[in-house]
Amino acid sequence: MSTMTDSLTKFNWQPQPAAQAVLDSIILDFLAACPQAAVLAKRMKEETGTRFKDWIDFIQLPKSSGLEAKMREVGYSLDPQAGAAQCYFHHGAMFPHVLFVAGGPLVVAIKVDCVADFVASWGLHDVKIVGEPLSQFRLATVFSSPGAELAVVERHGYRGFVPAPIDANKGIASLRHLEAFRTRNRDLPDDHAGYAHAMKLFDAAAAEVGRDWAADLFFWSEREFWQRRNRAAQVQKARQDKLGLGWANHDHHTYRCSRATFKEHVALFEKMGFHCRESFYAGAEAGWGAQVMEAPVGGFTTFNDVDMSPEELLGDFSHEGFSQDSGKLGTVGIWCELHGQALLQAGMHHLECQFDHHALVEQLDREAAIKTMAPFTTFPYLRQAFTHGEQWAIKPERANKLLTAGLITAEQCERFIKDGALGSHMENLERNDGFKGFNQQGVSDIIARTDPRRRPLAAGAH
Repeated sequence: MSTMTDSLTKFNWQPQPAAQAVLDSIILDFLAACPQAAVLAKRMKEETGTRFKDWIDFIQLPKSSGLEAKMREVGYSLDPQAGAAQCYFHHGAMFPHVLFVAGGPLVVAIKVDCVADFVASWGLHDVKIVGEPLSQFRLATVFSSPGAELAVVERHGYRGFVPAPIDANKGIASLRHLEAFRTRNRDLPDDHAGYAHAMKLFDAAAAEVGRDWAADLFFWSEREFWQRRNRAAQVQKARQDKLGLGWANHDHHTYRCSRATFKEHVALFEKMGFHCRESFYAGAEAGWGAQVMEAPVGGFTTFNDVDMSPEELLGDFSHEGFSQDSGKLGTVGIWCELHGQALLQAGMHHLECQFDHHALVEQLDREAAIKTMAPFTTFPYLRQAFTHGEQWAIKPERANKLLTAGLITAEQCERFIKDGALGSHMENLERNDGFKGFNQQGVSDIIARTDPRRRPLAAGAH
């Protein structure tokens, strides 16, 4: 059985300024040597509120025993992948892979949702794309200068560096299963049946295209569903699509889940290749907990919130579930009762992407009158803030059910039916020094501030 102590000690993430300094030096040299990449970096900040370094998938350097030793010194270790025997990775931070090859230019590859979209957006008509359409790995060298090249890379559940031979059957199957995820019934009469249905669809996809590709398809559909219900997401996605980037800067996907289905929720993600990372404990007064999960191959992290008591935090709640109803609803539980489960009827509570925090706040406000809530984390190595939430309509039967059970007041019931309740957000996150963790106190604060029972902020308020 895992314990609170295990979780807090095993996943004690720390900033890695020494490694960041080495990477920053390489990136500065690269941008100086590749003017077109420098133009892209400038446009990323000015037009999308993002930073070039947060988009980097890998850096390829000419073989150098001295630099390899330096990478090991700052925490990188050898992590061979298909097509890259001398591949290094920092397992304690959020940094790109670093590859060493015999000779050749300095190459920086940025991650995008779709290589063809980037090529089309920049009018690069003569660029050769390596890897067939509907495959798990595609790459194109888009900008070149003496000694430096910028590439764009598209991945779908694959961590290697060489494209696999095309399998047309798998490619067609990927489209079929993406369609199944996009059109899945999220509103079955019973939430357990909803999870079973999602599990069945995933099993079918994994059987044909493999676990990690199937997970990539699933989260593509999840982002799409969330985006339809969130204006900040729609505006920001359009800004990033203008440069051909997509949502490849996603940091984590956040779900709110009921106590009754939390065990099934975790089991579904474990089937997708996730493992449980740190748990979060907000204290006796907060009434909630969360399980962070990570899928290293697919490059996904999820933050999974659930109501719980302090005593339940000491057990393996992610696998054992909860033995009984607590008799009351916290912020997470009331959200699920009003809107439905995040994996089912409601869609994700928020998607968190990596940005230049201040640039994004200013740009969204200036260009689209989208306001940002006060930050709930302001560390030098981590800054987090939500856009103002979407107010979603509430079905009267959901509100009346809560009223009958004595879980909300008559005034709250009337207000929910009339005005709706706080639904989803987009999260503005800036990480520095490769910090991989989260801020427990800040997360507790924002959970409280997004309780649907609180009255929404007045228009224009911060």
